Amino acid sequence: MSAAAVEDECAVAEAQLQRAETELAEEEETFEQLPQSFILIDELQQCGVSATDIKKVKDAGFATVKSLLTVPKKTLIDVKGLSDAKVDKMLEAANKLLPKDQAGSFVTAKEWMSMRKDTINIRTGADTIDAILGGGVPTRSITEMYGEWRCGKTQICHTLAVTTQLPLDEGGGCAKVAFIDTEGTFRAERIVQIAERFNLDSDAVLDNILVARTFTHEMMDNALTLLAGKFSEEPFKILIIDSIMAHFRVDFIGRGELSERQQRLGQFLAKLNKIADEFNIAVVYTNQVQADPSGMSFAGMDPKKAIGGHVLAHASHVRLSVRKGRGDARVIKVVDAPNLKEAEGEFIITDGGVVSSDA
Repeated sequence: MSAAAVEDECAVAEAQLQRAETELAEEEETFEQLPQSFILIDELQQCGVSATDIKKVKDAGFATVKSLLTVPKKTLIDVKGLSDAKVDKMLEAANKLLPKDQAGSFVTAKEWMSMRKDTINIRTGADTIDAILGGGVPTRSITEMYGEWRCGKTQICHTLAVTTQLPLDEGGGCAKVAFIDTEGTFRAERIVQIAERFNLDSDAVLDNILVARTFTHEMMDNALTLLAGKFSEEPFKILIIDSIMAHFRVDFIGRGELSERQQRLGQFLAKLNKIADEFNIAVVYTNQVQADPSGMSFAGMDPKKAIGGHVLAHASHVRLSVRKGRGDARVIKVVDAPNLKEAEGEFIITDGGVVSSDA
């Protein structure tokens, strides 16, 4: 091989290397541009809190400064090795570090609106669903989908696990996904099929999804504690739970345990609400239904209702009912939302996930 040919090959290799480095830098820059609205708990050191005490609360599941202020003081005192005085010092430091809106102070509605400009909507894969949701599933919110079996709830969840990884300008979140599977319905091969529809590298898509298979409500709660640390370290934009009531429905039996069940459920939902708000992620969970003896389908009322009672109903910011339609079609309806009107949309399930019925 001549010297000129060798030089040409070296030039080509160098150009390819530079191009790869440029693409990697652009990818890193994209993740860096994602909004971060939280302060890591390690920052308490600059206010005089010892590294030892910080480690104690981190081990207890507190990853950010704001997380200290969103629980009762007694919860922090119960952390092994923390005294009343140490907790007071931490809370004082947290109030100094946090902006006034995150520390519970009043701001104007205009300031509130400006501070939430980083809220986005993640496309579901079906334009008809996105249309009734105002663009997709919103971050900083809890979205509930309830309906009977085989109506498409899990398929929407799988599609969201892929679309969340799309670039922001394509309706995605440009971020990773957390998936808590309580019913054994998560299928990695389904993710591969949906990734192909959106021309994404299936291996990369799978690597960006964290999955936890849980069997009790305690396991689900522990998974949530682990996720809080992950959310503070890496870019996530959605947490999917399929389904929310599966464990609570089994772990607590009969009317005698109903009160305890609802209390535990309320505490778990409160954690979800705090996580959604602090880390600017979308929390999406599916829910089961039960027969409603008082429902009269002939009078236009649904004879099935979501389980979980008022505790779950009040915790969900957006409630969606999903039911089977004619043929292969499914119907999804906005039942309740603070900023959306009641509306319906049809979708179908394909190899590439959920799509509009008229696609």
